[in-house]
Amino acid sequence: MMAAGRFAALLAGGLIAAGSLCSAYAQGGAATAPANPLEVELNALTPSQKGCMMTFVALNKLAAPVNKISFELAFFNDKNTVDKITVLDFRDLPQGKKRVRQFDMPNLKCEAVTRILINDTPVCDGPAAGECMKGLVTRSQISVPFEG
Repeated sequence: MMAAGRFAALLAGGLIAAGSLCSAYAQGGAATAPANPLEVELNALTPSQKGCMMTFVALNKLAAPVNKISFELAFFNDKNTVDKITVLDFRDLPQGKKRVRQFDMPNLKCEAVTRILINDTPVCDGPAAGECMKGLVTRSQISVPFEG
């Protein structure tokens, strides 16, 4: 009888531990994508007379409108080294609205870009401090990876 009681206690303890692990895992999975993200998509890279025309689609799902935002981008080449760093002004991003922004990058060949990284948000006017970068979710519609 005592052995059965010990077994039941061990079994119950194991079930509680397993439940805690499952709960922690579920919470960890949810934390990877912000509940109210700032989504920025690399939509196209098109050769232009100046260099490379970049098209982005942004959707602000943050808790506040963004009155002014800029992104510092790093452009990587086929040697995985940074070719260029620049700051792009995305202007305003109203809450819940999609906006298309285009930038013609002089002296940049589209075919030479192998990856783009949002390094920082030097200007983020509207949301609480740090929310623009913390809530950032990036994706790419083309073969060039776009990271945040």
